[in-house]
Amino acid sequence: MMKSIAFVCVHNSCRSQMAEGFSKELGKGIIEVHSAGTEKYHEVKPLAVQVMKEIGIDISKQYPKLLVDIPKIDILITMGCGVQCPFIECDYNEDWGLKDPSGGTIEDFRKSRDVIKSKVTELIEKIRKDSFK
Repeated sequence: MMKSIAFVCVHNSCRSQMAEGFSKELGKGIIEVHSAGTEKYHEVKPLAVQVMKEIGIDISKQYPKLLVDIPKIDILITMGCGVQCPFIECDYNEDWGLKDPSGGTIEDFRKSRDVIKSKVTELIEKIRKDSFK
């Protein structure tokens, strides 16, 4: 059964966008992926686009969205925004507690990308095994 996931951050401009890109690539056929932010922002961070492109995932067509732009979801993943996320109805949620690389070096973005890839891979494995407890 297809699961619907949303990755949520403050601006939906970096970490949640990378998670959306990985999930679309790694979870084809088993998940429907969304990302959103709690505040409006004008673009996906260029360094996020660049570090994803380095590993063959193109997120250049993605854009920041707000929570009101996403449909009902099964799984909510917050990225460690340091803000209280509004209540979003879902069957399962967790916070990944990721440091925001915004304002940092390209190396900071690469480190975030690699951690996000690992966490998305684990999440998709949980979905395949249907092991949400």
